Amino acid sequence: MAVAIFAVAFVVRFIHVMQIRPALFFSVLMGDSRGYDEWAQRIARGDWLGGEVFYQAPLYPYLLGSIYAIAGRHLLLVRIVQIVIGSASCALLGLAAARLFSRRAGVIAGLMLALYAPAIFFDGLLQKSVLDVFFVCLALWLIANILTAEHADNAETEPSPRSRRSLRLWVWLWLGLAMGGLALTRENALVFIVVLLAWALLGIGQRRTTNAKRLKRAGLFLAGLAMVLVPVAARNAYVGGGFYVTTSQFGPNFYIGNNPTADGTYQSLRFGRGAPEYERQDATDLAERALGRTLSPAEVSSFWIDKALEFITGRPGRWLTLMARKFALLWNATEMLDTESQEAHAEWSWPLRIGGWFGHFGVLVPLALVGIVLTWPMRSRLWIVYAMTLAYAASVLMFYVFARYRYPLVPLLIIFAAAGIARVSDTVATQPRCLTPGLLAAAALVAVFTNWPILSATLMRAVTENNLAVALQAEGRLDEATDHYQRAISLQPDYAPAYNNLATALRAKGRLDEAIATYQRALALRPEYPEAHYNLANALSDAGRPRDAAEHFRIALQTIRASADVHNNLGIALMAQGKTADAIVEFRAAVRLEPGSAKSVRNLADALASAQQYEEAIEQFRRAARLDPTGSAHYDLGSLFLELDRTEEAIAWFRASLNLAPNSVEAHNNLGIALGIQGRLDDAIEHFRQALVIQPDFEKARRNLALALGQKKKG
Repeated sequence: MAVAIFAVAFVVRFIHVMQIRPALFFSVLMGDSRGYDEWAQRIARGDWLGGEVFYQAPLYPYLLGSIYAIAGRHLLLVRIVQIVIGSASCALLGLAAARLFSRRAGVIAGLMLALYAPAIFFDGLLQKSVLDVFFVCLALWLIANILTAEHADNAETEPSPRSRRSLRLWVWLWLGLAMGGLALTRENALVFIVVLLAWALLGIGQRRTTNAKRLKRAGLFLAGLAMVLVPVAARNAYVGGGFYVTTSQFGPNFYIGNNPTADGTYQSLRFGRGAPEYERQDATDLAERALGRTLSPAEVSSFWIDKALEFITGRPGRWLTLMARKFALLWNATEMLDTESQEAHAEWSWPLRIGGWFGHFGVLVPLALVGIVLTWPMRSRLWIVYAMTLAYAASVLMFYVFARYRYPLVPLLIIFAAAGIARVSDTVATQPRCLTPGLLAAAALVAVFTNWPILSATLMRAVTENNLAVALQAEGRLDEATDHYQRAISLQPDYAPAYNNLATALRAKGRLDEAIATYQRALALRPEYPEAHYNLANALSDAGRPRDAAEHFRIALQTIRASADVHNNLGIALMAQGKTADAIVEFRAAVRLEPGSAKSVRNLADALASAQQYEEAIEQFRRAARLDPTGSAHYDLGSLFLELDRTEEAIAWFRASLNLAPNSVEAHNNLGIALGIQGRLDDAIEHFRQALVIQPDFEKARRNLALALGQKKKG
């Protein structure tokens, strides 16, 4: 049975992977997939320890990194490994259902997961969901073995042999290992640990369980858990100086799911910045800005927990309404994407297209309800599965609803759905007929509830197109990116991020007027979009409209308050208007936020020089030169010393500049001027001539050469 289920699952997934192989999203990774891929490449290059507390669950990127280290970065191979893991999950689930109910239920459960469209979809992504469900299915198989063994013990009149009892106890160690692995892929799955530990200690429904046996079970379970989690916690303590069992993202995620503007799905802390590379940065920057000091990862998490609790306790009515929406989203048929949608992949894959007709949450949940009702007489034995299902559902509601966040519920629901399908014919034949209409009516009501349209599938396809375009743009493939942004807009004309990103691509292509108009369209759709204000301001600066640019930089600063770049670029716009004093204020703010930014320090020095604050300007130019020894601060400092008639210092800095950039015609020309002022005409003439060799049409050097030659002739 298990082999047949594995084979069916593997064939279906293999066909899916081969069909999506020509698609751009097969090799152009986006969102978390791109983040995991980059992380895995660092691991494969030897960075196994890393330098920061884990912000995202680490097990999947380490698996990916191990594959890369052995076989190189081979995305098809990764997907083949994943469909093997996914197929094993189907076989394990089938074995679990067979143990709990019947062989027929086992076959149905295994095939349901094998053909379940989201399972096929997730197994083909570079995402950790494949491991989430594998560990859940492994845990269910181990639990089924424990329940079967306990049932046999309860049925026997004599105690089972000591060797068999000892062997059964060791299953708890494996269950602990499985839960540890799951905790390193899905952080909220820690709730399973609480439920299973309570089961080990309480022994509900098990007549022959002594206190000593309960303690042994709990001890073995915790030992397995510790074998996985203690090394990770020790590693986090070593690099981060604090205690973090797995990751440090609890607080930000809790706030995202529980705040005044939350809608039950994921919304980045800063609108339009949902990419993984921004999540930790924005959570930290916003928290540190609010508290006015540098924070540890634990303090950042605590800040966001406090903000969420402030909302929950301060506006309980609004929070309860939000929880009701999250409850509806949790059980809804629509798969809430975060980066790429199942619908977009289904355009390439017939297993997804066909599976999407019947293999979805809107079918699974009503069937699971039927199964729970029909297996209710077994509740004293199955309560642990009920408890795990309810605990995990509650853990999702505590945060926000994503397709991949709720995906670990699928094996738990399939267990009951398969049992219900296997038993329904017998039930109809043996149970009083009055019960059947009531059960069917309840299932019909649940089906209506789960299939009620809440989210737009078209929007999800548009989000996928936008995210794909962002990934293409990051690779410099601007024409392709532009096409996909436009496709996103055609699918969802009011999707502001697509307009903002399209405008960025147009600006990169030099189509400045179109870019400005497109940014303005994004802001017409979403006036409070700070990134669009910032991007529009930069485009307006490029277009020579510093006054308009400054206005949008200031609007962006109302939300992006901790951004050195916004302050720096606002300073540039103010300088272009001649508002030197105001520009200095902004440059100082940029330097305060990012003291290591040579760009901001250099701009501050320029502004100070313009304001004739020469000594501080010299100090800031020197600082910029230290921060970026290869930058232009050496030339700038030489120019300032030349302006101040400090020619010896000017000569030294111009020479330093030419050591870094020997082909700088401006440095050769200005060094020639400084040498000429000192009367060193031969050296000056040499540098003017070198400037003209590099750039024959450089008029300044030509005029200065003529003057120097004239002075030498007179002398």
